[in-house]
Amino acid sequence: MRDSILLDTGPLIAFIDRRDHYHSWVTTELATIQPPLLSCEAVISEAWFLLQRVSNGRETLVELLKSQQILVAFQLNQEVESITELLTRYISVPISLADASLVRMAERYPGSIVLTLDSDFLIYRKHKNQPIPVIMPGA
Repeated sequence: MRDSILLDTGPLIAFIDRRDHYHSWVTTELATIQPPLLSCEAVISEAWFLLQRVSNGRETLVELLKSQQILVAFQLNQEVESITELLTRYISVPISLADASLVRMAERYPGSIVLTLDSDFLIYRKHKNQPIPVIMPGA
């Protein structure tokens, strides 16, 4: 089984918004990754908000979900305790709900890799002490 790629908000926005500084980088990376990418509702919600001023941005996001290129593979209501612990542990970073959800997904999907633009993923740890593998510019 191939490693699961966990999709963060930054690369999702950069992929959809051709004017984004990281659009070319993300497009190149995604060309090497076989869908589906896994994500969570918090990432989708952040992206929805950030795409409000991107022409056809929200429509593209919905199409990525409908075509199952992105799968929402996380149930926050089943992970409340773990997420609360992560939000508390990384309060000084600070950590967003989306980031905490991706950290928890990295714990639940062995061998997964987070596709991100966020250097905080170099600080976050799965299972309290294990680095999270990332695909990010310069990594």
